[in-house]
Amino acid sequence: MAAREPLRRTRSDVLSSRALNRALLERQLLLRRTNLSVAAAVEQVLGLNAQDPNLPYLALWNRLSDFAIGDLTAAIVDRTLVRSTMMRATQHLMSVPDFRLVRPLLVPLLRRVQRNAFGRRTEGIDLDTLVADATALLAGGQVLTRPELGRLLAEQRPGADPTALGWTAQYLVPVVHPAPSGTWNVRGATPFAGTEWIGIPSAATEADRRHLVRRYLAAFGPATAADARAWSGVSGLREVFEQLRPELRCYTDELGRGLFDLPDAPRPDADLPAPVRLLPEFDATLLAHADRARIMTKEVRAQVCVGAGVAATVLIDGTVAAIWTRTRIDDTEVLTVRPLRPLAATDRAEIEAEAHNLLAS
Repeated sequence: MAAREPLRRTRSDVLSSRALNRALLERQLLLRRTNLSVAAAVEQVLGLNAQDPNLPYLALWNRLSDFAIGDLTAAIVDRTLVRSTMMRATQHLMSVPDFRLVRPLLVPLLRRVQRNAFGRRTEGIDLDTLVADATALLAGGQVLTRPELGRLLAEQRPGADPTALGWTAQYLVPVVHPAPSGTWNVRGATPFAGTEWIGIPSAATEADRRHLVRRYLAAFGPATAADARAWSGVSGLREVFEQLRPELRCYTDELGRGLFDLPDAPRPDADLPAPVRLLPEFDATLLAHADRARIMTKEVRAQVCVGAGVAATVLIDGTVAAIWTRTRIDDTEVLTVRPLRPLAATDRAEIEAEAHNLLAS
């Protein structure tokens, strides 16, 4: 029997960093502003970072052609979108169906985070009972701030640390943080509400894991299992990618690393122009891959991702070229841009135009 010839990849199987960049921008609604509803846009990009209440608003301003602050606020108030501790144990705004899918898959991650952060301060406390007690306290639409919930849990556990109990509940109980918390410019103590109305499954299934991978690729592909883990914090995804291999399309990057994608997902021409965008802090476009070369160089990343922070960034031709900050001086809003690489005069003009549009919105 004749030996098979080794599989030879064609040039069309290899995706350049620029081609990966354009695919990412297309799926993250950053190649052009769209007229999707806020809920549909949040589902398309698979959630928005909400560590500060204004971040989802700024993210959608970059993505929607007729974005209005009131539209997003309304979707949060009517619970079309919910805010909770999600991917990477950070605050995100997601649609209810995506929250129902993703939250059970994050249980191992959130337990690990709780153990690392508060394990010593909750030593000797039965965490299953704590979860049951917190769930009961939030039943029937009851809303409590994290400090209030922590104090009530501590009343049943003499000598326990109320702060540690409140944070433990945030990690281990699938709570959401209802409006007005998380709406434009509204900050303060984090309120907790129960999620019995959402109907979250008690445990994630293998079908859920496969669905998560498909949803991730639709928002951030082509990508690797390591990329999906970096975005989500969910372990064991390599096996899921392999299970899905027969239905996925496989590529390699310029370094020969394997990539997976949905067969019909958009992969625009690498030469397609990309407009200037002013992304807010922690935008998932910068955080959704273990290898971030498609969006910024290692040198730029070292200046953007400092400690636990991720700066607000300026995209020029699809990649990070500057950092921006917004401050108020007396009665004037000032947007300051710090370049991370040399900028052409045309780039500066486009940045100024986009900055003026943001300040005027």
